[in-house]
Amino acid sequence: MGLEDSIARNLIHWVSGKGPEDDIVLSSRIRLARNLSKYSFPNKAGKEDKKKVRKAVAEAVLSQNTVKLHYINLADLPELEREVLIEKHLISPLLAQKGMEKGVFLDDNEKVSVMINEEDHIRIQILSPGFQLDENWKMADEFDDVLEKNLDYSFSEKWGYLTSCPTNVGTGLRASVMLHLPVLSLTNNIKKMLEAVSKLGLAVRGIYGEGSEVAGNIYQISNQVTLGHSEIDIIDNLESVTEKIIEQERKARESLLQEKSIELRDTISRSYGTLKYAYRISSEEALRLLSNVKLGSDLGLLKQVDRRVMSELMILIRPAHVQKIHGQELNTIERDIKRAELIQTRLKM
Repeated sequence: MGLEDSIARNLIHWVSGKGPEDDIVLSSRIRLARNLSKYSFPNKAGKEDKKKVRKAVAEAVLSQNTVKLHYINLADLPELEREVLIEKHLISPLLAQKGMEKGVFLDDNEKVSVMINEEDHIRIQILSPGFQLDENWKMADEFDDVLEKNLDYSFSEKWGYLTSCPTNVGTGLRASVMLHLPVLSLTNNIKKMLEAVSKLGLAVRGIYGEGSEVAGNIYQISNQVTLGHSEIDIIDNLESVTEKIIEQERKARESLLQEKSIELRDTISRSYGTLKYAYRISSEEALRLLSNVKLGSDLGLLKQVDRRVMSELMILIRPAHVQKIHGQELNTIERDIKRAELIQTRLKM
C-alpha cells in the first residue's frame, strides 16, 4: 500500500467533513458522564465490578438501534493504536492507560464514541465538524435516553447525575468547541478574550483538553460547571460566547488583511513554501505553519490549498499518526522526516 493510500485510510471523518462556521470552528463536542448505581465508581471498583459494568453497558449499547457501533477492547490494542485514538479525540488519555475492563464503542464515521470504565463507568461522546452543539446535544440526549432504559444510572433528586469528579455532578455534561484563532493570537488580543471567557464560567485549554498546551493557534473552550444549570443553559452560554469569539476573529482577519496585507501574504507564502519543501519538520513547527497556511486558504489568498486538508494535517502530523501511516515505529528524527513527506504528499493529493 502506497503512502497516499495509507493517508486516505487514516483521514479523520469529523475533520474532513463540512459544518457551519468550519473555517474557525474545527469541531463541536458533547460528552455525558454516567455511572451505574449498583457498582463502585471506577477509581474504587475492583476487577469483578468493572467486568459487570462493561458487560451491562455493552448489552445496552448493542441492544439499541439508534446508531450502529462496534466495540474495541483497549487491552487488546497496541499502545500506538491507543495513541492514535487519543489524537483523533475518540478516547481520553486516562482510558488509554493500562487497566481492567476498559473499552470503547465507535461508529464507522467516528462521530459517536462510548467509553467504558474511564473516570466514570460511561462517557458518551458526540463529535462533529463545525459549529453543531445543538445537533450534537439532541443526538447525545436521545442516545442517553435509550441506554437509560436498560441501565440504572446513579442519580440524586438533589444533586442530579453522580460522577467521580465533583465538577461533573449535576448534568454530567461537558460541551466544547475547538477553535482556530490565528489572528486574535497574532495581534495579542487573545489574552483579553481568554480573560473574558473565564469570567463567564468557561475553561480554555489546548488542542487535547485539560493539561495540554495551545499549539497551532487552536483553543478548546468548554463549560466548567454542570451543577445547578440545565443542559440547554450550558449549551446556550457556550454558543453565545463562541459566536462572539467568531465575530472577533473575523473582524481581526479583515483588519489585518487591509492594514498589513503585504506582511500577511509574506508570512503565509513562506509558511506554505516551508511545508512544501522541508526535508524534516517537528510537530510544533508544522502546526504553526499549517495554522498560517489554513488562514491563507480561509482568506482566499492560497486558492490552490483546500482548508480542510490543512485541518486534517493538524491531526495527521501528530506522532502516533505519522508512525501509523508509515507502518512502523520511528524515533524523533525519523518522525520529523516522515512528517515532512506526509505533508508534501497530502498537499499533492
